Amino acid sequence: MSTPTTDRQPADQAAPSGPLIVTEDAALAEHLLRLCAAAGTDPQLLCGAPPPQGLWESAPLVLVGDDLAERCAGLSRRAGVLLLGLDLDDCEVWVRAVQLGAEHVLFLPDAQAWLLDRIADAAEGVGPPALTVAVLGGRGGAGASTLACALAVTAARSGHRTMLIDADPLGGGLDVLLGGESAAGLRWPDLAGSRGRVSGAELAKALPVLHHLTALSWDRGNTLAVPPEAMRSVLAAARRRGGLVVLDLPRHLDAAAGQALEQADTGLLVVPAELRAMAAADRVAAAARMRLSDLRAVVRVPGPAGLAGAEIARGLRLRLAGELPQEPGLTIDVERGSPPGIRERGPLARFCSSFLDEAMPPVPAVEGGVL
Repeated sequence: MSTPTTDRQPADQAAPSGPLIVTEDAALAEHLLRLCAAAGTDPQLLCGAPPPQGLWESAPLVLVGDDLAERCAGLSRRAGVLLLGLDLDDCEVWVRAVQLGAEHVLFLPDAQAWLLDRIADAAEGVGPPALTVAVLGGRGGAGASTLACALAVTAARSGHRTMLIDADPLGGGLDVLLGGESAAGLRWPDLAGSRGRVSGAELAKALPVLHHLTALSWDRGNTLAVPPEAMRSVLAAARRRGGLVVLDLPRHLDAAAGQALEQADTGLLVVPAELRAMAAADRVAAAARMRLSDLRAVVRVPGPAGLAGAEIARGLRLRLAGELPQEPGLTIDVERGSPPGIRERGPLARFCSSFLDEAMPPVPAVEGGVL
């Protein structure tokens, strides 16, 4: 546990890995140190305020006790400053918060759960959440898993931090489709007991890495479902890492798949250009729209009657994300362990690249990849 620091530190000292705690109140300091320990981060406790400017600006999160708020009010304004109140009946605390530039005023223990999450976010270096795309089939065999894999493979190849999550326990396993069923790493049965906050960084380390993306799939055992609480915790961890999360969802939404859909930003409904497929997809779309507002149609062409993608999308009352032509050699590629989307000039990769160019910001050029 960190020890108090009373003297000024050099402005160019190394930035702390955890929050900066500024207070002379022993009980508050002890409480905050325990929360930091629970979040797995090492804070710096400073009893002599105000802290050095460099330390104030470099800390990922600053927790200021109300006892030292006035002495810190002259420091530069920055994001991530929280004021810990000591007296619920003291209305002047809000005035001091404004003078300090604090984002929130918190009172413990009431705000303990929220603060613990905020400390953990700071420890993980959490930025903007991942764009989360759910892929569903309008009917059986529509090609939703194929598109989900291709989307993830294309994103990873473009340098996006990518996680592919298989939420369909009867789909055969996306690790098989990626050619990595024997790859080391956790599968859904290992994470079925997940509750509360899961570390996004630790989750990524524990999963198989296939084609420069992390993948969470099913094993070959008898587990046919995971609790919705596990899906919520795991998906929240994946989203906190940023980049792209691709979900492969079943047509019949169980509780876990429904929970996943509620966390998605965009849904892609894959529909062959056939009248019967369109009728089946209308049912799937009705269920999905109850949980997700941005649902789009991806129409596989050509169909037997020459229906255009725009006609299918209009009949489903959905925005058309695009048409997806057949890709020669796809079945043989998958049987040989090459995943969908691996052909950069194929129809799948071209569709995925176009979608990602519209949906995601470009990746800055850096050496190596991101996972």
